[in-house]
Amino acid sequence: MTLTPELRGKLIEAVANCVIQHADELVALDQAIGDGDHGLNMKRGFEAVLADLDKTSALPTGEALKAVGMALVMKVGGASGPLYGTLFMSLGKALPEELTVPGIADAFAVAVDAVKARGKSDAGEKTMLDVLVPLLEVLRSGADDLPKRLHVCATEAAGATVSMKATRGRASFLGERSIGHMDPGARSSELIVHAILKVLTAA
Repeated sequence: MTLTPELRGKLIEAVANCVIQHADELVALDQAIGDGDHGLNMKRGFEAVLADLDKTSALPTGEALKAVGMALVMKVGGASGPLYGTLFMSLGKALPEELTVPGIADAFAVAVDAVKARGKSDAGEKTMLDVLVPLLEVLRSGADDLPKRLHVCATEAAGATVSMKATRGRASFLGERSIGHMDPGARSSELIVHAILKVLTAA
């Protein structure tokens, strides 16, 4: 797989626009179990990404991902900025020049581990990792029908956080009352995956 500057630009733009368009939904999800700023913070971060779109899309894919991650660290407040910034920057550092499914999976594994370390968390604690970890398992399982399986995985994994009790982040203060609400970080991760897949399957 080769990502041209044009395709890189489309991917970055699609992800940014998708998150921005769903900012109100993410705010509502975070108001239920957090401090309510996830949507606005993510919107601000991805607006900054869009502002540098031409420059970023001209970079090699790994460098472009690191630039996106740096913009999110600088502009997104709360826990989301460091976590998403870590995800994109770590993925960019680990991504091989020759993009293959196994190579992408290996790089994504490095990025997921970096998020775990940064957030001192793991899957099962009602966070974005509850989408990222299952996605890694699907990536590891091979290329057959991969876009469809990744799409379904992201949707189902985000939905599964509704029944979870939060044990990390601000939502953990609610204890049992966190059950019954989707984690906003899981939802934003789902949105990002869907935006990426939509562009790639149309390319």
